[in-house]
Amino acid sequence: MGDSSGSVSIDVERIYFGGKEHPVRTRYGFVSVSVYGDEDKPALITYPDVALNYMSCFQGLFFCPEASSLLLHNFCIYHITPQGHELGAAPIPSDVPELSVDNLADQVADVLDFFGLGSVMCMGVTAGAYVLTLFAVSVCTISPLKLAI
Repeated sequence: MGDSSGSVSIDVERIYFGGKEHPVRTRYGFVSVSVYGDEDKPALITYPDVALNYMSCFQGLFFCPEASSLLLHNFCIYHITPQGHELGAAPIPSDVPELSVDNLADQVADVLDFFGLGSVMCMGVTAGAYVLTLFAVSVCTISPLKLAI
């Protein structure tokens, strides 16, 4: 037998998980949205941290068989990947204006409109969580239960 280092290298960009990739036009350019699961189930939106895509950001969670099975059994997962963060993406040209976090939050709303989603559950990491929080605050309606208190 040969020498073994005891480690395994996985080329994440070549793994196929059965999702559908959708380029979604927003008011600030295109974003990539990968959809996994039954679209009739409740929507779970994910948004990665700065300089990451959904695979590099959420692979630890979705490679865990128990969590992956539970999430895919109960939700349709919509992974939003900002422009320039897609797998194999080319660098964004310097003449393209930088987007603010408010612009990124508006893109989330555009994605929901594209897929016809009403209420969603959101999961983000660091800056992605901040973008999703800004989105939630911008579209927030007060629950009738909250008004009753």
